[in-house]
Amino acid sequence: MLWMLFLPHASLFLLLLPCFPAQDGGGKEQSTDVVSAWEGDSISITCPMNGSQYQLGMYLRVIRQNVNLVYCGKEKCPKINPNFTKRLESSKEGENLRITLHRLQESDSQIYVCTEVLKTQEKYRKTTIVLVKAKSRRLLEQSPLHANPEQGQSVNITCVLKSSREDEKFLLLRTHVQPGTVLSVSNLNRSEVSPAFGNRLEYSREGNRIVVILHKLQEKDSDNYICAQEVKGSPLLSASGTMVLVKEVEQTCEKSSWGLYALLIVVAVLFCALVCCTLYRVDVKKYFQKKKHNQVYEDMSYNSRRSTLVRTNTYSRGE
Repeated sequence: MLWMLFLPHASLFLLLLPCFPAQDGGGKEQSTDVVSAWEGDSISITCPMNGSQYQLGMYLRVIRQNVNLVYCGKEKCPKINPNFTKRLESSKEGENLRITLHRLQESDSQIYVCTEVLKTQEKYRKTTIVLVKAKSRRLLEQSPLHANPEQGQSVNITCVLKSSREDEKFLLLRTHVQPGTVLSVSNLNRSEVSPAFGNRLEYSREGNRIVVILHKLQEKDSDNYICAQEVKGSPLLSASGTMVLVKEVEQTCEKSSWGLYALLIVVAVLFCALVCCTLYRVDVKKYFQKKKHNQVYEDMSYNSRRSTLVRTNTYSRGE
């Protein structure tokens, strides 16, 4: 079969691919997408094809099962695995290969990788983690269902796993706003934390119960967080998820402060205008000038009358 021709060259390499962003041959970091859906739904995975002259084709492969789902050559596309012919469609859209998987089953919860086939090598392009949630029952327990913390606060996410074996991988994933892997714990508690959280994440484990604490939450941390467990011999088990919505407290306080400052400024301006208007209508200087003039007039009149009386008395004595 055509899609098996390139398997021997990449088997060992692809089996070692982690769930976290990896690097291709050129050293460029590759992202990880997370797709969450219900049983019976459909999903689409897009594989980038750069159209290089050295490119022979592109295939989508399931890492854990060591199986290629579809191969798209440069001249002929596509070649679909017979086990998926009734549920899988693929087409080229410009420089991308679009694969749609219909009527999802629990067993479709896998880690899929897009690999570009070149003349001299095979280059890893993209990883997609698919989580198929069962409608009839929850595979893993997770709480709380939602959280609405304020900026700077923390949130606790509790996951109850199906198995307590420490050699089985545990994942905490973001699935909506910024899809990706937040926490990966495997190989006897070896852990990897997304750079977006850095030292803002801590976790603890007791048996099959894991508690993950996200600290100093920011608005951009708002997302749906899902616990997942990679169990040998089973599809990737997942929980219902925790929807985290971070409140914009700082921004709200800032807006309220600016509103208060604006109100105080308006009151001050109106008060100044009222004082100026009052002073303009009252001629204080003229009022004080009149009062001083009347006082002088009265004093002069009094002195004049006093002089007259003295003369009259003098003349009277002379007679």
